[in-house]
Amino acid sequence: MTSDAFLADCRARLAFDLLSNTWNAVVLWALREGPRRPVELLDRIGGISPKVLTETLRRLEFNGLVERRAYAEAPPRVDYRITALGGTLLDPIEAFGAWAFEHGDEVMAAQDRASGRVE
Repeated sequence: MTSDAFLADCRARLAFDLLSNTWNAVVLWALREGPRRPVELLDRIGGISPKVLTETLRRLEFNGLVERRAYAEAPPRVDYRITALGGTLLDPIEAFGAWAFEHGDEVMAAQDRASGRVE
């Protein structure tokens, strides 16, 4: 990475944009063990609405990180699976999760101090 690695048009910024959306990383993590139907993802992921899940899956598919598979059945069935490219993000997502577990209390304390809730 060069000193210009964080310019607006750089690839590093693309990666940060992909991971900055809360639901992108959560949905990728939920798909790590194999294909899931949308209803299974809703059950597995707390706090996400069907609309937001659909938007997230479309965004991840657009970026080549998940694959949508439709089955010609009655009733119609669709599932999503992580692609090889999406799989390359699992280690960084895990690292972010480990960092959050280790430092989350410190960040929340700093937010409390900054908002004047704690002196």
